[in-house]
Amino acid sequence: MAKTETSLLANDLQLIPTALPSSDPNSRDKDNFWVQFARYSQLAFVLPAATAAGWLIGLGLDKWLHTTWLYLVGLLLGIAAGFVELVRTAISDSSK
Repeated sequence: MAKTETSLLANDLQLIPTALPSSDPNSRDKDNFWVQFARYSQLAFVLPAATAAGWLIGLGLDKWLHTTWLYLVGLLLGIAAGFVELVRTAISDSSK
């Protein structure tokens, strides 16, 4: 009986539509615009966050290892990580 209930649940789930079809042909373009907007606006947060994270990690290593220059290495690595994300986003968008 449990097998029958599971198969009924699986069949019920297949009948639920995932998205309603749109009758407006321009809605896909609007969705595409908002998807691109979200993708590029995330860079406004990723670039400074990567830079700050690299700087903080370098600062923590400076305090732990009693040095005075590792924060610069962390800062540069954070900036590089931000630019890598920028390039990855640009390449993935241009390939679509």
